[in-house]
Amino acid sequence: MARRLHNLLGFTPAYLSLFELAFFHKSTFSNREYAISNNERLEFLGDAVLSTIVGEYLFKKYPNSDEGFLTKMRSKIVKRNSLDEIADKMGLDLFLAHYNQTRLSKSMLGNALEALVGAIYIEIGYEKTRDYVVKRILRRYLDIHELELYDDNFKSQLL
Repeated sequence: MARRLHNLLGFTPAYLSLFELAFFHKSTFSNREYAISNNERLEFLGDAVLSTIVGEYLFKKYPNSDEGFLTKMRSKIVKRNSLDEIADKMGLDLFLAHYNQTRLSKSMLGNALEALVGAIYIEIGYEKTRDYVVKRILRRYLDIHELELYDDNFKSQLL
């Protein structure tokens, strides 16, 4: 599993247990003593870091776009369905299956991706995490131009 993790990250983590924790879903544990032995805290941190990185990426990529456009684009990228799809393409289901003895749901994928970003941030800091997210996630698994054209606001479509 350490080799797969190295392939996923591009580096061998010094704190392997931190990255293992990123893939432990709370449903694996039935006992309350394991309340913090799951990926929810890392998911919380990763969500914030990912949102910041995506915001910075879009700010630089679209220097002439207004705040409304940037907000919609960030929302399209960091929403649950997008993160689930990206995590699936990254093969995070293999890590989840390895560390959990429970039926995997699609939403567990996006949660694990956020937790993974949180673990990366703790391990290597903001700048290297930003580089990882931009190069190994956004550019590899996201068609940004397709997202520009995609309108997922059904209310505005109806109006």
